[in-house]
Amino acid sequence: MRRRAPQKPVVAITMGDAAGIGPEIIVKALTVKKTYDLCRPLVVGDRGIMERAASIVKAPVTVRGVSSAAEAHFVYGTLDVLDLANLPPDLPFSKVDPRAGRAAYEFVEKAVRLAMDGEIDAIATAPLNKEALKAGGSSLPGHTEILGHLSGTRDFSMMLVSRELKVIHVSTHVSLRRSCELVKRDRVLRVIELADGALRALGNSSPRIAVAGLNPHAGEGGLFGTEEIDEIAPAIELARERGMDAAGPVPPDTVFFRAAVKREFDIVVVMYHDQGHIPLKLGGFEEGVNVTVGLPFVRTSVDHGTAFDIAGTGTADCRSMTAAIRMAAAMGRARSSSRSAAGNSKT
Repeated sequence: MRRRAPQKPVVAITMGDAAGIGPEIIVKALTVKKTYDLCRPLVVGDRGIMERAASIVKAPVTVRGVSSAAEAHFVYGTLDVLDLANLPPDLPFSKVDPRAGRAAYEFVEKAVRLAMDGEIDAIATAPLNKEALKAGGSSLPGHTEILGHLSGTRDFSMMLVSRELKVIHVSTHVSLRRSCELVKRDRVLRVIELADGALRALGNSSPRIAVAGLNPHAGEGGLFGTEEIDEIAPAIELARERGMDAAGPVPPDTVFFRAAVKREFDIVVVMYHDQGHIPLKLGGFEEGVNVTVGLPFVRTSVDHGTAFDIAGTGTADCRSMTAAIRMAAAMGRARSSSRSAAGNSKT
């Protein structure tokens, strides 16, 4: 008897800030046939705004509103939108608007609920605007923190992925001064563990992890700071004792060359936001993907912002959105397979 092929994963795509390019890049990504070959996409957003976006980019698609994931048809040429109907159809482009910020939060909140209830397999998010988010009533600075809060997760981290480089962060949306204070042994160790687990989930059975220093020359033996000696090196030693292939602290001015060009490492643990974002965006801005690791569900995102300067023009590049959806599909499928394997082993 022929075994039935497993169903493609359901990926919820949150619309992001409607005053930005999110709706447009989602429409463009969902006009790529291969996207439907890999997953069953469900937009979580506002039907009217998605119809406007389809008109702007001149996409030959039908926008279909649904009230639940179960109602979606997942047919190429039709965009299934779980319609929260929480925005006016004439919301202005390119302006910080509390209505857009509040709605963007509600899209994420709905997607998290679907994920926690097992109705979807992964989440891919279009960009938020942090100023609008705050104006709309959220005290949380961005997707990573919102997802951790909504899922009740404490240990999570941001991982950025491009063709040439992967980085994962000890801290993200805090001041540079505060980020230095957060470089502590236990946190660095946890991020090394998250890096190891994330790469294994992507199919790498033996991840090579580089841990960047915080200070110039990784502190130069304590001359330029002692964080490497007091916090980072002890975390690396503990990671090695637990069987992980972790190297460092590696000077920040050479570690990305060694990872992306010389291919000595599969991922770099970075100490703060810009230490990781700058090299990755320099080498892979158009196709970079943001992955939140440590959550009880899969979440990916574009690695760029709302691009208010071009919102509403139909010219936004959708490659990062397309890559985020495809990675969400791959990770959602892998997680579902591992759960099935675990279930079968117990029977």
